[in-house]
Amino acid sequence: MSTEMVYPLIPIYLASLGTPPAILGLIEGFAESSAALLKLFSGNISDRWRRRKPLAILGYAGSTIGKLFLYFSRTWSLVFIGRMIDRIGKGIRVAPRDALIADASTIGTRGRAFGLHRALDTVGAALGVIIAILIVARLGTGLTPNDYHRIFLISLIPAFFGVLFLFFIRETCHPIPTLTPKLSFKNLPPKLRRFLIIIGIFALGNSSNQFLLLRMNKLGWSTLNILLLYLLYNLTYAIFAYPAGKLADRFGTRKLLITGYTLYSAVYFGFALLNETGANSFLPYLLFLVYGLFSAITEGQEKALVAEIAQVNQRATLIGLHAAITGFGLLPASLLAGLLWNLFGPKAPFIFGGFLGLSATIGLATLI
Repeated sequence: MSTEMVYPLIPIYLASLGTPPAILGLIEGFAESSAALLKLFSGNISDRWRRRKPLAILGYAGSTIGKLFLYFSRTWSLVFIGRMIDRIGKGIRVAPRDALIADASTIGTRGRAFGLHRALDTVGAALGVIIAILIVARLGTGLTPNDYHRIFLISLIPAFFGVLFLFFIRETCHPIPTLTPKLSFKNLPPKLRRFLIIIGIFALGNSSNQFLLLRMNKLGWSTLNILLLYLLYNLTYAIFAYPAGKLADRFGTRKLLITGYTLYSAVYFGFALLNETGANSFLPYLLFLVYGLFSAITEGQEKALVAEIAQVNQRATLIGLHAAITGFGLLPASLLAGLLWNLFGPKAPFIFGGFLGLSATIGLATLI
Protein backbone atom coordinates (compact mmCIF):
# COMPACT_ATOMS: atom_id res chain seq x y z
CA MET A 1 0.00 0.00 0.00
CA SER A 2 2.75 2.42 0.98
CA THR A 3 4.94 1.77 -2.06
CA GLU A 4 2.16 2.01 -4.61
CA MET A 5 0.95 5.31 -3.17
CA VAL A 6 4.18 6.88 -4.44
CA TYR A 7 5.54 4.61 -7.23
CA PRO A 8 3.21 5.73 -10.07
CA LEU A 9 3.72 9.38 -9.11
CA ILE A 10 7.52 9.34 -9.32
CA PRO A 11 7.86 9.65 -13.14
CA ILE A 12 5.22 12.42 -13.18
CA TYR A 13 6.90 14.18 -10.24
CA LEU A 14 10.30 13.96 -11.96
CA ALA A 15 8.77 15.28 -15.20
CA SER A 16 7.38 18.27 -13.26
CA LEU A 17 10.95 18.98 -12.10
CA GLY A 18 12.13 18.96 -15.73
CA THR A 19 13.96 15.62 -15.44
CA PRO A 20 14.57 13.89 -18.84
CA PRO A 21 13.57 10.20 -19.45
CA ALA A 22 17.24 9.13 -19.48
CA ILE A 23 17.58 10.21 -15.82
CA LEU A 24 14.46 8.20 -14.95
CA GLY A 25 16.12 5.18 -16.55
CA LEU A 26 19.30 5.87 -14.57
CA ILE A 27 17.41 6.10 -11.26
CA GLU A 28 15.31 2.98 -11.79
CA GLY A 29 18.14 0.96 -13.29
CA PHE A 30 20.62 1.58 -10.47
CA ALA A 31 17.96 1.27 -7.76
CA GLU A 32 16.67 -2.08 -9.01
CA SER A 33 20.15 -3.44 -9.69
CA SER A 34 21.26 -2.60 -6.16
CA ALA A 35 18.25 -4.52 -4.92
CA ALA A 36 19.18 -7.42 -7.19
CA LEU A 37 22.66 -7.79 -5.71
CA LEU A 38 21.31 -7.86 -2.17
CA LYS A 39 18.60 -10.39 -3.06
CA LEU A 40 21.32 -12.91 -3.81
CA PHE A 41 23.28 -12.25 -0.63
CA SER A 42 20.26 -12.06 1.66
CA GLY A 43 18.97 -15.37 0.32
CA ASN A 44 22.30 -17.06 0.97
CA ILE A 45 22.53 -15.55 4.48
CA SER A 46 18.98 -16.71 5.21
CA ASP A 47 19.84 -20.28 4.20
CA ARG A 48 22.99 -20.27 6.33
CA TRP A 49 21.25 -18.82 9.38
CA ARG A 50 18.06 -20.80 8.77
CA ARG A 51 16.29 -17.58 9.70
CA ARG A 52 13.96 -15.61 7.45
CA LYS A 53 12.05 -13.17 9.65
CA PRO A 54 14.85 -10.81 10.86
CA LEU A 55 15.98 -10.07 7.30
CA ALA A 56 12.40 -9.51 6.16
CA ILE A 57 11.85 -6.98 8.96
CA LEU A 58 15.13 -5.20 8.17
CA GLY A 59 14.24 -4.97 4.49
CA TYR A 60 10.75 -3.54 4.99
CA ALA A 61 12.13 -1.02 7.50
CA GLY A 62 14.72 0.12 4.96
CA SER A 63 12.04 0.75 2.35
CA THR A 64 10.19 2.90 4.86
CA ILE A 65 13.28 5.06 5.41
CA GLY A 66 13.69 5.47 1.65
CA LYS A 67 10.32 7.21 1.43
CA LEU A 68 11.55 9.88 3.84
CA PHE A 69 14.08 10.96 1.21
CA LEU A 70 11.28 11.31 -1.34
CA TYR A 71 9.50 13.62 1.08
CA PHE A 72 12.57 15.85 1.48
CA SER A 73 13.51 15.80 -2.22
CA ARG A 74 13.61 18.98 -4.29
CA THR A 75 15.75 17.65 -7.14
CA TRP A 76 16.12 14.28 -8.85
CA SER A 77 19.28 13.50 -6.84
CA LEU A 78 17.36 12.96 -3.58
CA VAL A 79 14.76 10.93 -5.46
CA PHE A 80 17.66 8.79 -6.63
CA ILE A 81 18.88 8.28 -3.04
CA GLY A 82 15.37 7.56 -1.79
CA ARG A 83 14.74 4.98 -4.52
CA MET A 84 18.14 3.39 -3.84
CA ILE A 85 17.39 2.97 -0.12
CA ASP A 86 13.86 1.75 -0.86
CA ARG A 87 15.09 -0.88 -3.34
CA ILE A 88 17.99 -1.93 -1.11
CA GLY A 89 15.36 -2.69 1.51
CA LYS A 90 13.51 -4.75 -1.06
CA GLY A 91 16.72 -6.56 -1.95
CA ILE A 92 17.21 -7.56 1.68
CA ARG A 93 13.65 -8.80 2.24
CA VAL A 94 12.53 -10.54 -0.95
CA ALA A 95 14.40 -13.86 -0.86
CA PRO A 96 13.86 -14.51 2.90
CA ARG A 97 10.18 -13.56 2.59
CA ASP A 98 9.65 -15.82 -0.42
CA ALA A 99 11.50 -18.62 1.38
CA LEU A 100 9.04 -18.21 4.28
CA ILE A 101 6.24 -18.88 1.79
CA ALA A 102 8.05 -21.84 0.23
CA ASP A 103 8.85 -23.33 3.66
CA ALA A 104 5.19 -23.14 4.64
CA SER A 105 3.87 -24.80 1.44
CA THR A 106 4.22 -28.11 -0.40
CA ILE A 107 4.81 -29.05 -4.04
CA GLY A 108 1.08 -29.49 -4.63
CA THR A 109 0.17 -26.12 -3.12
CA ARG A 110 3.18 -23.96 -3.92
CA GLY A 111 1.71 -22.34 -7.01
CA ARG A 112 -1.36 -21.31 -5.03
CA ALA A 113 0.78 -20.13 -2.11
CA PHE A 114 2.82 -17.78 -4.29
CA GLY A 115 -0.31 -16.79 -6.19
CA LEU A 116 -2.03 -15.90 -2.92
CA HIS A 117 0.97 -13.82 -1.86
CA ARG A 118 0.94 -11.89 -5.12
CA ALA A 119 -2.83 -11.42 -4.86
CA LEU A 120 -2.70 -9.99 -1.34
CA ASP A 121 0.36 -7.90 -2.18
CA THR A 122 -1.48 -6.43 -5.12
CA VAL A 123 -4.69 -5.81 -3.15
CA GLY A 124 -2.54 -3.60 -0.92
CA ALA A 125 -1.05 -1.99 -4.02
CA ALA A 126 -4.54 -1.25 -5.38
CA LEU A 127 -5.55 0.31 -2.07
CA GLY A 128 -2.43 2.47 -2.18
CA VAL A 129 -3.27 3.69 -5.67
CA ILE A 130 -6.88 4.39 -4.61
CA ILE A 131 -5.61 6.52 -1.71
CA ALA A 132 -3.33 8.41 -4.09
CA ILE A 133 -6.25 8.94 -6.50
CA LEU A 134 -8.45 10.35 -3.72
CA ILE A 135 -5.69 12.74 -2.59
CA VAL A 136 -4.92 13.89 -6.16
CA ALA A 137 -8.63 14.37 -6.89
CA ARG A 138 -8.94 16.53 -3.78
CA LEU A 139 -5.85 18.59 -4.67
CA GLY A 140 -7.09 19.19 -8.21
CA THR A 141 -5.14 19.68 -11.44
CA GLY A 142 -1.74 21.34 -11.71
CA LEU A 143 -0.05 19.57 -8.81
CA THR A 144 2.96 21.32 -7.30
CA PRO A 145 6.03 19.58 -5.82
CA ASN A 146 4.61 20.26 -2.34
CA ASP A 147 1.47 18.33 -3.28
CA TYR A 148 3.56 15.30 -4.19
CA HIS A 149 5.47 15.67 -0.91
CA ARG A 150 2.20 15.41 1.04
CA ILE A 151 1.46 12.06 -0.56
CA PHE A 152 5.02 10.86 0.11
CA LEU A 153 4.57 11.79 3.78
CA ILE A 154 1.21 10.04 4.12
CA SER A 155 2.70 6.87 2.58
CA LEU A 156 4.89 6.48 5.69
CA ILE A 157 1.84 5.55 7.80
CA PRO A 158 1.02 2.16 6.17
CA ALA A 159 4.77 1.51 5.83
CA PHE A 160 5.18 1.78 9.60
CA PHE A 161 2.32 -0.61 10.32
CA GLY A 162 3.59 -3.04 7.70
CA VAL A 163 6.90 -3.34 9.56
CA LEU A 164 5.14 -3.57 12.93
CA PHE A 165 2.92 -6.51 11.91
CA LEU A 166 5.95 -8.50 10.71
CA PHE A 167 7.00 -9.02 14.32
CA PHE A 168 4.00 -11.33 14.78
CA ILE A 169 5.02 -13.70 11.95
CA ARG A 170 6.07 -17.24 12.92
CA GLU A 171 8.79 -19.11 11.06
CA THR A 172 8.38 -22.76 10.12
CA CYS A 173 12.09 -23.50 9.80
CA HIS A 174 14.23 -24.33 12.83
CA PRO A 175 16.73 -21.54 13.68
CA ILE A 176 19.81 -23.80 13.77
CA PRO A 177 22.48 -23.15 11.12
CA THR A 178 22.86 -25.94 8.57
CA LEU A 179 25.47 -26.46 5.89
CA THR A 180 24.48 -24.76 2.65
CA PRO A 181 26.28 -25.90 -0.52
CA LYS A 182 28.35 -23.24 -2.28
CA LEU A 183 26.41 -21.67 -5.13
CA SER A 184 27.85 -22.40 -8.57
CA PHE A 185 25.94 -21.71 -11.78
CA LYS A 186 27.47 -24.68 -13.60
CA ASN A 187 26.37 -27.04 -10.82
CA LEU A 188 22.72 -26.01 -11.05
CA PRO A 189 20.23 -28.44 -12.63
CA PRO A 190 20.33 -27.99 -16.45
CA LYS A 191 16.64 -27.08 -16.57
CA LEU A 192 17.16 -24.32 -14.01
CA ARG A 193 20.23 -23.00 -15.84
CA ARG A 194 18.30 -22.71 -19.10
CA PHE A 195 15.36 -21.08 -17.34
CA LEU A 196 17.58 -18.46 -15.67
CA ILE A 197 19.26 -17.64 -19.01
CA ILE A 198 15.85 -17.11 -20.62
CA ILE A 199 14.78 -14.94 -17.68
CA GLY A 200 17.96 -12.88 -18.13
CA ILE A 201 17.23 -12.28 -21.83
CA PHE A 202 13.65 -11.28 -21.03
CA ALA A 203 14.83 -8.91 -18.27
CA LEU A 204 16.95 -6.91 -20.75
CA GLY A 205 13.77 -5.75 -22.46
CA ASN A 206 11.64 -5.45 -19.34
CA SER A 207 12.40 -1.87 -18.31
CA SER A 208 10.80 -0.16 -15.33
CA ASN A 209 7.00 0.10 -15.33
CA GLN A 210 7.47 3.82 -14.86
CA PHE A 211 8.17 4.13 -18.59
CA LEU A 212 4.59 2.95 -19.24
CA LEU A 213 3.31 5.72 -16.96
CA LEU A 214 5.67 8.28 -18.50
CA ARG A 215 4.38 7.28 -21.95
CA MET A 216 0.84 8.20 -20.92
CA ASN A 217 2.05 11.44 -19.32
CA LYS A 218 3.78 12.48 -22.54
CA LEU A 219 0.59 11.66 -24.48
CA GLY A 220 -1.22 14.27 -22.41
CA TRP A 221 -2.98 12.14 -19.79
CA SER A 222 -3.54 13.85 -16.44
CA THR A 223 -2.01 12.57 -13.19
CA LEU A 224 -5.46 11.42 -12.03
CA ASN A 225 -6.17 9.45 -15.22
CA ILE A 226 -2.72 7.85 -15.14
CA LEU A 227 -3.39 6.73 -11.57
CA LEU A 228 -6.70 5.23 -12.72
CA LEU A 229 -4.86 3.24 -15.41
CA TYR A 230 -2.37 2.03 -12.82
CA LEU A 231 -5.24 1.07 -10.52
CA LEU A 232 -6.75 -1.00 -13.34
CA TYR A 233 -3.40 -2.79 -13.69
CA ASN A 234 -3.24 -3.56 -9.97
CA LEU A 235 -6.85 -4.71 -9.72
CA THR A 236 -6.37 -7.08 -12.65
CA TYR A 237 -3.16 -8.38 -11.08
CA ALA A 238 -4.89 -8.90 -7.72
CA ILE A 239 -7.92 -10.67 -9.18
CA PHE A 240 -6.01 -13.14 -11.36
CA ALA A 241 -2.86 -13.89 -9.30
CA TYR A 242 -4.41 -16.63 -7.16
CA PRO A 243 -6.39 -18.29 -10.01
CA ALA A 244 -3.14 -18.25 -12.03
CA GLY A 245 -1.43 -20.12 -9.19
CA LYS A 246 -4.17 -22.75 -9.19
CA LEU A 247 -3.84 -23.15 -12.96
CA ALA A 248 -0.07 -23.57 -12.57
CA ASP A 249 -0.58 -26.34 -9.99
CA ARG A 250 -2.96 -28.09 -12.37
CA PHE A 251 -1.38 -27.60 -15.81
CA GLY A 252 2.25 -26.70 -15.02
CA THR A 253 4.10 -23.43 -14.65
CA ARG A 254 5.82 -23.67 -18.06
CA LYS A 255 2.58 -23.38 -20.04
CA LEU A 256 1.43 -20.49 -17.91
CA LEU A 257 4.72 -18.62 -18.30
CA ILE A 258 4.63 -19.03 -22.09
CA THR A 259 1.17 -17.48 -22.10
CA GLY A 260 2.36 -14.65 -19.84
CA TYR A 261 5.36 -13.70 -21.97
CA THR A 262 3.19 -13.74 -25.10
CA LEU A 263 0.85 -11.25 -23.43
CA TYR A 264 3.83 -9.09 -22.43
CA SER A 265 5.01 -8.86 -26.04
CA ALA A 266 1.54 -7.88 -27.21
CA VAL A 267 1.29 -5.14 -24.57
CA TYR A 268 4.69 -3.62 -25.40
CA PHE A 269 3.97 -3.60 -29.12
CA GLY A 270 0.64 -1.99 -28.24
CA PHE A 271 2.38 0.81 -26.32
CA ALA A 272 4.62 1.37 -29.35
CA LEU A 273 1.52 1.81 -31.53
CA LEU A 274 -0.07 4.41 -29.26
CA ASN A 275 -0.20 7.94 -30.63
CA GLU A 276 -1.98 11.14 -29.73
CA THR A 277 -5.16 9.87 -31.39
CA GLY A 278 -5.08 6.29 -30.13
CA ALA A 279 -4.30 7.40 -26.60
CA ASN A 280 -7.80 8.85 -26.29
CA SER A 281 -9.46 5.52 -27.14
CA PHE A 282 -10.09 2.38 -25.08
CA LEU A 283 -6.68 0.96 -26.06
CA PRO A 284 -4.68 2.25 -23.04
CA TYR A 285 -7.23 0.68 -20.69
CA LEU A 286 -6.96 -2.62 -22.54
CA LEU A 287 -3.16 -2.50 -22.48
CA PHE A 288 -2.96 -1.90 -18.72
CA LEU A 289 -5.55 -4.63 -18.11
CA VAL A 290 -3.60 -7.19 -20.15
CA TYR A 291 -0.36 -6.04 -18.52
CA GLY A 292 -1.92 -6.79 -15.12
CA LEU A 293 -2.85 -10.25 -16.39
CA PHE A 294 0.75 -10.80 -17.53
CA SER A 295 2.08 -9.90 -14.07
CA ALA A 296 -0.49 -12.14 -12.35
CA ILE A 297 0.51 -15.08 -14.53
CA THR A 298 4.29 -14.75 -14.36
CA GLU A 299 5.68 -13.06 -11.24
CA GLY A 300 4.65 -15.58 -8.60
CA GLN A 301 5.04 -18.59 -10.88
CA GLU A 302 8.66 -17.84 -11.82
CA LYS A 303 9.49 -18.09 -8.11
CA ALA A 304 7.35 -21.19 -7.68
CA LEU A 305 9.22 -22.94 -10.51
CA VAL A 306 12.61 -22.08 -8.97
CA ALA A 307 11.40 -23.28 -5.53
CA GLU A 308 10.25 -26.59 -7.03
CA ILE A 309 13.58 -27.29 -8.72
CA ALA A 310 15.83 -26.11 -5.84
CA GLN A 311 17.00 -28.22 -2.91
CA VAL A 312 15.52 -27.21 0.43
CA ASN A 313 18.84 -25.97 1.86
CA GLN A 314 19.42 -23.79 -1.23
CA ARG A 315 15.87 -22.56 -1.67
CA ALA A 316 16.31 -18.96 -0.49
CA THR A 317 19.69 -18.72 -2.26
CA LEU A 318 18.25 -19.77 -5.63
CA ILE A 319 15.14 -17.64 -5.23
CA GLY A 320 17.58 -14.80 -4.54
CA LEU A 321 19.59 -15.74 -7.65
CA HIS A 322 16.45 -15.58 -9.77
CA ALA A 323 15.53 -12.21 -8.27
CA ALA A 324 19.10 -10.99 -8.79
CA ILE A 325 19.07 -11.88 -12.49
CA THR A 326 15.76 -10.12 -13.10
CA GLY A 327 16.89 -7.14 -11.03
CA PHE A 328 20.30 -6.82 -12.68
CA GLY A 329 18.54 -6.82 -16.03
CA LEU A 330 16.63 -3.72 -14.99
CA LEU A 331 19.78 -1.58 -15.01
CA PRO A 332 20.67 -2.05 -18.69
CA ALA A 333 16.96 -2.40 -19.58
CA SER A 334 16.02 0.93 -18.00
CA LEU A 335 19.15 2.69 -19.22
CA LEU A 336 18.50 1.37 -22.73
CA ALA A 337 14.84 2.39 -22.56
CA GLY A 338 15.78 5.94 -21.56
CA LEU A 339 18.46 6.22 -24.23
CA LEU A 340 16.26 4.70 -26.95
CA TRP A 341 13.50 7.15 -25.98
CA ASN A 342 15.88 10.14 -26.16
CA LEU A 343 17.53 9.04 -29.42
CA PHE A 344 14.71 7.47 -31.45
CA GLY A 345 11.50 8.58 -29.77
CA PRO A 346 9.04 7.05 -27.28
CA LYS A 347 8.10 4.05 -29.45
CA ALA A 348 11.62 2.62 -29.60
CA PRO A 349 11.93 1.13 -26.06
CA PHE A 350 8.58 -0.64 -26.40
CA ILE A 351 9.45 -2.19 -29.76
CA PHE A 352 12.73 -3.41 -28.27
CA GLY A 353 10.98 -4.88 -25.21
CA GLY A 354 8.35 -6.56 -27.35
CA PHE A 355 10.95 -8.39 -29.46
CA LEU A 356 12.85 -9.62 -26.39
CA GLY A 357 9.55 -10.79 -24.89
CA LEU A 358 8.96 -12.86 -28.03
CA SER A 359 12.48 -14.30 -27.74
CA ALA A 360 11.78 -15.41 -24.16
CA THR A 361 8.50 -17.00 -25.26
CA ILE A 362 10.27 -19.04 -27.93
CA GLY A 363 12.99 -20.04 -25.47
CA LEU A 364 10.48 -21.30 -22.91
CA ALA A 365 8.55 -23.23 -25.56
CA THR A 366 11.62 -24.98 -26.97
CA LEU A 367 14.18 -25.31 -24.17
CA ILE A 368 12.26 -25.82 -20.89
